[in-house]
Amino acid sequence: MSTVEPTHGTTRAAVLHSPKDLRIEEVPLPPPGPEELQIAIRSTTLCGSDLHYYNHFRNGDIISREPLALGHESSGIVVARGSALDPAVWPVGTRVALEVGLPCGACARCLEGRYNICASLRFRSSCKSFPHFWGTLQERINHPAKWCHKLPAGVSLSAGALLEPLGVALHCTDRARKNGALKAGCTVIVFGAGAVGMLVAAVCMLQGAARVLVADVIEGRLNNLLRLKWCTHIYNSPRQMPGSSTLEKLEFVKETAGGILKHLDKPEGADVVFECTGVEACVQMGIYAARPGGALVLVGMGTPVMTLPISAAALREVDILGGFRYANTYPAGIEILKMGKLEILSGIVQERDNLELDEPPAKKEAALEKIITQKYYGMQGVKDAFEMAGKGADHLGGLVVKVEVVFPQEEDVAEAREGTFWSRQVPVGSS
Repeated sequence: MSTVEPTHGTTRAAVLHSPKDLRIEEVPLPPPGPEELQIAIRSTTLCGSDLHYYNHFRNGDIISREPLALGHESSGIVVARGSALDPAVWPVGTRVALEVGLPCGACARCLEGRYNICASLRFRSSCKSFPHFWGTLQERINHPAKWCHKLPAGVSLSAGALLEPLGVALHCTDRARKNGALKAGCTVIVFGAGAVGMLVAAVCMLQGAARVLVADVIEGRLNNLLRLKWCTHIYNSPRQMPGSSTLEKLEFVKETAGGILKHLDKPEGADVVFECTGVEACVQMGIYAARPGGALVLVGMGTPVMTLPISAAALREVDILGGFRYANTYPAGIEILKMGKLEILSGIVQERDNLELDEPPAKKEAALEKIITQKYYGMQGVKDAFEMAGKGADHLGGLVVKVEVVFPQEEDVAEAREGTFWSRQVPVGSS
């Protein structure tokens, strides 16, 4: 186990004061409460909502009212525990993934297990609650032990951070499964090949879907998915929509949906469509691409007000389902990592026994980690990480999908010391 010592009094944090005004500051760090763990943050992967706050100091209609630290896809190491926690259960050095949404636990939604839509939920790096609940781009935080999930041996801290977007994929696919649209042998369309879209496609494959098509405007993202074997079909969508009137645009969207279904050889439509972009045209396309009696799951967060061909959904009984964050997904996500299910899907290993999970986590990269395309090390790299997350490609020509910020410790190798940068250099175009 690590011998990392707890921080007393203060910790360093990347604090956002206004759009793109990110400052490294010493901030107060009290001792952990009785039911809390103090966590040394090691990995935070950046999300689209983080980027919205960074660029605009708001996320849609949620406006920041005070400075805050961003970041919510995170993992770290226990460095101290509260007085009510058992040292045998939570020894110093325990590696954990953080579930960062804290519900009230007492309302009707919480009691039925849907705590992700608790009206009183406080979510790290979101400005919906006030005072704002600071995110994980801090070197140390205190977090309730109840929402810290132990990582098995062989599961890296980077993979642990990615349990958060994997949780989004598990939650929205579970919504479709309970609806009856997602089942073995079904046909799936996913709009958007960003990190969440990639993981939605992979989870659908794991659940036995016969055909999984992913559509995106960036060719490199689609080729990356094929390399990982996380889908069966890809479709490079047009970037520009011709026409100026609503009817002209809807006609183009309908034609594009028809082209996707022709590519799938499924003219009647897909059993379930997952919309992971939040782009109005893709939501419209999702309605047209779903079969009669099928389902459209809204995963991406986009423009709050949209024009939709709602009669095309109503007349064909296409169910429109919302999917917001996640609830009860971390155990399932950890099981996927522990059992190497994504490695098997990608053909990295043929069976569970080949995984060698006793190998030190830092020495082996999980299939899940392959969605990380750039890494920045140390607090000084946070601003550059945000700037990179808003680009399509890095200065080396590598595709940008998921950017990770790593807070290195003294035992890390020289290549992972503060101030360094790493790129996977995934091709942006054809390969």
